[in-house]
Amino acid sequence: MAKYGKAAGKRVESAMRRKKRGTLKSGSGRKVKSRKQAIAIGLNEAREKGAKVPSRGRSRKRTSRKRTARKRSTSRRSASE
Repeated sequence: MAKYGKAAGKRVESAMRRKKRGTLKSGSGRKVKSRKQAIAIGLNEAREKGAKVPSRGRSRKRTSRKRTARKRSTSRRSASE
């Protein structure tokens, strides 16, 4: 089963074209230069229109899980020495 619908693909394609032309703007009003940001904007537009696109929640949680284990272990060593 496909994750994304055809309408979502068309929205992303449109966003990529607008990026290439230089007319795609981010929420703050600045020009979008990043390919990844253009794709994210296209998917967001598709979600707003009701196209078949997975929700943002799960994918964002997976990528933002980074531990700072190194900092913790180094600070413990210096405190015990």
